[in-house]
Amino acid sequence: MLMPKRVKRRKQFRGRMKGQAMRGNRIQHGDFGIVAKEPAWITSNQIEAARIAMTRYIKRGGNVWIKIFPDKPVTAKPAETRMGKGKGAPDYWVAVVKPGRVMFELNGVAEPVAREALRLAMHKLPLKCKIYSKEQLERDLAEKEQQIQEKAAARRAARENA
Repeated sequence: MLMPKRVKRRKQFRGRMKGQAMRGNRIQHGDFGIVAKEPAWITSNQIEAARIAMTRYIKRGGNVWIKIFPDKPVTAKPAETRMGKGKGAPDYWVAVVKPGRVMFELNGVAEPVAREALRLAMHKLPLKCKIYSKEQLERDLAEKEQQIQEKAAARRAARENA
């Protein structure tokens, strides 16, 4: 199971998962990847299950990169415990994933094999995902950037005319 070796503080606030992933939203190492389509907490067990599903299907050929790390502790109180008496003890670790985040990458295998391995891994994860090739993801990100630029130009023009 993945978890930090040591942390500065044992317990954290829950936090928020609003907005898009600004970092880790490109495929860097592999040829194919799984991209998150909604925000979620992914536990270390789920990451490990997805990794095992992929490596089993590709029969340890090719390379797998795990691009997320569970660095957030989640606390839980024991069952049938009354309210109060402070926050519970750290129970498990999660990775906070925002939409657009590349979670796993894969290369060194044929495209149909890679897509099937990533599909099997997606079934182990608690969120909607999509399989992208490196070129396909770059194209989509460029289109989104173009749309943002066009909207900004339209806003500027409307502001100047008003």
